[in-house]
Amino acid sequence: MEEIASLGVDIGSVSTKGVVLSGDGRLLAAQYLYTQGDPLEAARELLRSLCGQLPAGVVVGSVGTTGSARRLVGAMLGAGAIKNEITAHAVGALSRRPGLRTILEIGGQDSKIILTDGKVVTDYAMNTLCAAGTGAFLSSQAERMGLSVEDLGQAALRSDNPAKIAARCTVFAESDLVHKAQAGHCKDDLLAGLCRAVVLNYLSNVGKGKRIRPPIVFQGGVSKNKGVIRAFETELGCEIHVDTDSHLMGAVGAAILSRGTATGKPFDFAAGEVPCSTKVSHCSGCANNCEVVSFYQDGDLLDWWGAKCEKGSASA
Repeated sequence: MEEIASLGVDIGSVSTKGVVLSGDGRLLAAQYLYTQGDPLEAARELLRSLCGQLPAGVVVGSVGTTGSARRLVGAMLGAGAIKNEITAHAVGALSRRPGLRTILEIGGQDSKIILTDGKVVTDYAMNTLCAAGTGAFLSSQAERMGLSVEDLGQAALRSDNPAKIAARCTVFAESDLVHKAQAGHCKDDLLAGLCRAVVLNYLSNVGKGKRIRPPIVFQGGVSKNKGVIRAFETELGCEIHVDTDSHLMGAVGAAILSRGTATGKPFDFAAGEVPCSTKVSHCSGCANNCEVVSFYQDGDLLDWWGAKCEKGSASA
């Protein structure tokens, strides 16, 4: 007997995540990989991996996408649900912890906070401007200090006296790290201070003016950094919950949101191998001068986006 499942893809600027979710919420397949500047190729690699993990008898009946490249990858996959990150992350997190009130999310290039009341999103904020509160900044500093990102968090936990690192921006933070290293601060204290600086930057920018109430869930790639988890718990004075699949919650939410779009036709994982391309044109229909992206699959125009008004049109 066939088991009908849902595919969710969360494709961002740094990482691409995908899950195949059963009707009762079990992860049947999951994959996390780096986008490396090519979301279409990352999606193809993701599909190959997920397809190879699927148990016998599982059929994907619906597809959902989220993330910064959701429209592009959604067009390639013929997704029935193409949702913004706020909605997808909230749905994913609430499916695992229905009573949560606050979602903290830090990814590779951006971060967000989502406040909920019951199953309703009541407020949110996103930060895409300052890199000091993101995973990319942590990764670059770990590399500069000769550590992997995974080792950074463990090293930070060994510190009882985190160094005070400027949290305003990457330039000040990196300069402060160098200065304090030269002044004699040990590496563990510097790394703990770095984790604290990321948290302070997040709270003062993304969380500014927000009523952060427990239960609190932390997700995104940085949620795997135990040093940042501890820094959040210290600053907020409460427990921070991190799900085993916290880095996949956007994809989980996209899969759940896709369920109502099933057409009865099974998804073909070979869809990603069909030749596709994009063409960018500029619409001169009004002063907006929009960039219109046209998406072609096997030579046929399937979708287009980017126009801010009805004068915009796809490129032939």
